[in-house]
Amino acid sequence: MTVTYSSKVANATFFGFHRLLFKWRGSIYKLLYREFIVFAVLYTAISLVYRLLLTGAQKRYFEKLSIYCDRYAEQIPVTFVLGFYVTLVVNRWWNQFVNLPWPDRLMFLISSSVHGSDEHGRLLRRTLMRYVNLTSLLIFRSVSTAVYKRFPTMDHVVEAGFMTADERKLFNHLKSPHLKYWVPFIWFGNLATKARNEGRIRDSVDLQSLMTEMNRFRSWCSLLFGYDWVGIPLVYTQVVTLAVYTFFFACLIGRQFLDPTKGYAGHDLDLYIPIFTLLQFFFYAGWLKVAEQLINPFGEDDDDFETNWCIDRNLQVSLLAVDEMHMSLPKMKKDIYWDDSAARPPYTLAAADYCIPSFLGSTVQMGPFSQMPQNEWKMGDTNATPSASMPVC
Repeated sequence: MTVTYSSKVANATFFGFHRLLFKWRGSIYKLLYREFIVFAVLYTAISLVYRLLLTGAQKRYFEKLSIYCDRYAEQIPVTFVLGFYVTLVVNRWWNQFVNLPWPDRLMFLISSSVHGSDEHGRLLRRTLMRYVNLTSLLIFRSVSTAVYKRFPTMDHVVEAGFMTADERKLFNHLKSPHLKYWVPFIWFGNLATKARNEGRIRDSVDLQSLMTEMNRFRSWCSLLFGYDWVGIPLVYTQVVTLAVYTFFFACLIGRQFLDPTKGYAGHDLDLYIPIFTLLQFFFYAGWLKVAEQLINPFGEDDDDFETNWCIDRNLQVSLLAVDEMHMSLPKMKKDIYWDDSAARPPYTLAAADYCIPSFLGSTVQMGPFSQMPQNEWKMGDTNATPSASMPVC
């Protein structure tokens, strides 16, 4: 389930983010603790070997190697490569979210455009809406591991009620080497055209609006399929991963505390624990882990999209809108501001501070210009020359 913390950061307060630092689920600690432990253990092992097991000549050679690794590790452009990569991944992740297929616009059109309160009209609306949900289910099933585990075969899709047994026969009979998520879209168009011929859809404009919106919905599904098919180039992912892990492999040797008595530059202290190197690993490797989690948001990580919830929500809401709420209207009554030309909803005591006057423009507070000459406009005299006290524009 997606980790939501918006309510905890609604207001900016002193040290307000400290409550977020102690969360485990969805945190960087949960993602990174294994790699962090491995890095710390390897660093400690190398340090112990240097301090306790190496002879004098071996220590001198190790110290030269450490200085060499420290000098040239900084030439690896980790910040530039990693920062650009994470930016690319985050933009890709957000674009996938804003293009998730939501059936709300279609269910509004179907409810208002497909008429008939009898059983056949109800069947038409529910079937059209079921085809819409079947389209999104097929595309989610092809890109999301969580959805595929829930619907591993088409038998499970039929048992869940998204497809009838007869529809499944037609679906299987259609031989195509490609993904057939577009088939319910064709069924939708054929059924909508039949409803127009039967007079259930009373205007060709309504039919066109339905087909346009369904085509938009199909485009969202196609876009998700495209994101799943064409990912960030593998070579770029490999370059970033190699850059990060090569840098920290060099840090295992290059960031060791050397013997202070030897007078090496920058090695005046022997602190045993490389605090800033560990922090650097935490930030850089954590950055890489962020990209690793977001590069495919249709998996089963803590912050991946809740695709199964989307399927449930869309089916429940859409069928409710086109069936029980079809032509269902509450009784109209006069609102409480019927005779009030200056309607103003009340404020509670908790919200009293948000009752502010209307903004009338930034020059309202300037007041009259008492220091300037009080000249009157000369009306009707187009040939009059301005007085000396009047500015000429």
